Amino acid sequence: MNTGICFVVGAGADYGLNFVPRPGDCVIGADGGFTALTRHGLSADLVIGDLDTLPDRPDHRNVVTLPKEKDDTDTWAAVHEGIRGGYRTFHLYGCTGGRLDHTLANIQLLAFLSQQGMTGFLFDRDSVITAITDRRMTFGRQGGGYISVFSHSETSEGVCLTGLKYELDNAALTGVYPLGVSNEFTGGESVISVRKGTLVIVFPEEAMKNLL
Repeated sequence: MNTGICFVVGAGADYGLNFVPRPGDCVIGADGGFTALTRHGLSADLVIGDLDTLPDRPDHRNVVTLPKEKDDTDTWAAVHEGIRGGYRTFHLYGCTGGRLDHTLANIQLLAFLSQQGMTGFLFDRDSVITAITDRRMTFGRQGGGYISVFSHSETSEGVCLTGLKYELDNAALTGVYPLGVSNEFTGGESVISVRKGTLVIVFPEEAMKNLL
């Protein structure tokens, strides 16, 4: 198992790449995401995709060319490469803001990772999307901002929200009613937990630094 972070940069909207890879991390350009990495002066360890969002084949030592007709999206293929490399934590950039169907596919990818015991964070313009399955997520003291919790499962059981403006205790959320939308941090520690099911959680990017 690799304890570093696998950064995957896709060909969606470029809201900035505010990460600095550390030794042991991995950076993958998913197709046109390689262009964004180059634009921000970041190096890729791997470029993978069917190359449909790149003007030319990248001049890079490690390029995996995928067929245009395939089951996995380029982002999914990039994450699978990271999993094969032993990574269990993934930060996804440039994976929203373009085609809505690809954004939805990437939210499904977050759910897949959580159900496999891994963690993914999808960075949007000012917010982060993640998913948890049968576990909890804890934030330290967070001054404010909205946080929304959705059931990705048909039903998520034993949902508890504590330390937020609107709390829940052993509730059931369903995949067809947004009961958990537009909650708020209140300044103290907060916990989101689910006994059985997968939750998708959307929170301000600044709250990443307060994840415990």
